[in-house]
This record gives sequence, structure tokens and C-alpha cells, in this order.
Amino acid sequence: MPIANPLDCRSWYVTDELLAYHDHEWGVPVHDDQRLFEMLCLEGASVGLSWRTILHKRPAYREVFHGFNIDACASLTDEELERALLNPGIVRARGKVWSVRSNALATQAIQREFGSLDAYLWGFVGGTQIVGTWERMDQIPAQTELSHTLSADLKRRGMRYVGPVITYSFLQAVGVVNDHLVTCDRRDACRMP
Repeated sequence: MPIANPLDCRSWYVTDELLAYHDHEWGVPVHDDQRLFEMLCLEGASVGLSWRTILHKRPAYREVFHGFNIDACASLTDEELERALLNPGIVRARGKVWSVRSNALATQAIQREFGSLDAYLWGFVGGTQIVGTWERMDQIPAQTELSHTLSADLKRRGMRYVGPVITYSFLQAVGVVNDHLVTCDRRDACRMP
């Protein structure tokens, strides 16, 4: 395990899997609704757990939840959700498992209203990525005014497991917020053109 260094943007990784996630996914701007929905659900599943746990279980989540196809998840039956609770490959917390369907239904409503989950989400920042100017890991906030606003709106629309801390983590993961440190070589690579 690497020694945590507040000046090292990769100090939070403890496995090659997390390093690969940092170097190839975290902070890359996402505009695909299915991928946005997947990350929203996985971030919700991480409540009270480590991202490492969720990342390790991601293949099983994709299998259980039809690759996070929004329409398929919205159509999940009670029986399918109960069966999912028996799968040791995912986090078997009832609320988290059942939230996938309710979040898919809310996403469908967002798509009808805004045209896409992408348009809705990026509308909160006027289509412009927020780029942090952090020099140390301990400067990066866990939540912001933006994450509180988005969290409240997602909850109002029927989404679950979208508190302001998880919502901020989601915004970082999908590149709406680029919180790579100023010294991280991924910072510029993840900037929107």
C-alpha cells in the first residue's frame, strides 16, 4: 500500500485496479446517459463502503442490472430485485438494490423533460466543467453548494442514495468537476476542450 502523500494526486489508490480507475476514468467528462446512470447507481452503492469495494464488484453489478440500461432497469420486477439480493457479487443492501429501479424511473422522467440525463446534469454548470485548483488532497472538498443543489433536485425527482457527499463524488467521477491536483498529469487530460 502506498504511503498517503497529500501532494500526490494518486495517494488514494491502494491497488492497481484503483490506479487504473484514476488514470483512465476518474474525472473524464462523460456525456453518455447510460454511463452517467451507471456511475450514479454505483456511487450510491458506495455509501458507507469504499470505492475499491464497488469497483471490484462492478462487473457483477453490470451483469445483474443489464449493463445499467436505463429502460431495462426501470422495468425490473420485484422478483428480479429480490433475486439480486441473493447475488454475493454485489452489495446486498435492500435499499441500494431497489434504488436502481427508482433511479432509472427518475432518469426516464429527466430524459423526457430535458432530452437526456446528460443535458440535465451538465445544465447545472452551464455545460462548462468546474476545474479545481487544489495543490493538496486535503484541500478537495467532500461536498459543495453545487452538490447540495443537485442532490436536492435529484431527491425531489425520486432518486435515492444521492446525498450531497455522494453527489459530489459522482460529479468528480464523471468529470463535471475536475478535481485532479494541479500537479497531476491527468488534470489537463481530463479538461473539456
